[in-house]
Amino acid sequence: MEAPLYPGFPLDPSAPLGTPCAYWVGPRHLAGDDGRLYDTVADAFGSLGWTSLTIVRGRQEPDEEPEDRQILRSTVLHISPDSRCWAQWVLADEPFHLGDLPIAWQVSARTDTSSPAEWSAYFTTGVPGEAVADFLTALNARPHPAVPHVRPELVLDAVTAHGWLRDADQGAGATDPTFISHVSLGGIPPLIQDADPRTLTASPDEPGPDGWQAWAQPAATAPCLWAVSFSASVPHDLVAAFAPSLSSTASVLRRIVPEATRERLRWTPAG
Repeated sequence: MEAPLYPGFPLDPSAPLGTPCAYWVGPRHLAGDDGRLYDTVADAFGSLGWTSLTIVRGRQEPDEEPEDRQILRSTVLHISPDSRCWAQWVLADEPFHLGDLPIAWQVSARTDTSSPAEWSAYFTTGVPGEAVADFLTALNARPHPAVPHVRPELVLDAVTAHGWLRDADQGAGATDPTFISHVSLGGIPPLIQDADPRTLTASPDEPGPDGWQAWAQPAATAPCLWAVSFSASVPHDLVAAFAPSLSSTASVLRRIVPEATRERLRWTPAG
């Protein structure tokens, strides 16, 4: 659940009636996506020169006016200039769930244009769009987007540099000082696509390959604010580009924030 950010501060008298006021809030990992996850990430694609395609599926009854046609699904696909990376906005296209939240963006990459996806990354609603955009910027700059990177410690180094704490109970995990947000290298949820054959051949009682997971949960019995899953073959340096952006202490501009974290945010009026 999200809520406007302005209680506690007077409304901006120069803003049109009913316009939400904007505030600088932090930390980023508790600030939500401002209801603009598509726009923030799509703007990043535009600045990177990716091509966008929209597929719309609809239904129109005989003698029905065009404006009354029912849109059943629509998928927005963004493709990198070399066609080796792509991202789908799948929220409107019957997505599956991660942490009981619907997947909003799925990002994939392959070795060359004749091969299938080597790995995929999944971002639910609520993930700060700035962190997704920084992940995509790093992906776009990588000459070989599907070549593995063998230093997983880069991810933990990135978040601990911003004050996160290593998880004493987990060999490769960390949590923020409020113990709400987490990153962990471990088991991958169902339906996460990856080219590593162990994801398909591992038996139910046999551990499969590990991948990075991240999530925010205000309390043990509370719903997640957001969740992210990186499949096993996502290069660690790309996850390490997402992690410092997610854990950044710099404030971000917001008009709405998650109800569950608003009391934990520091915020000041913008402008």
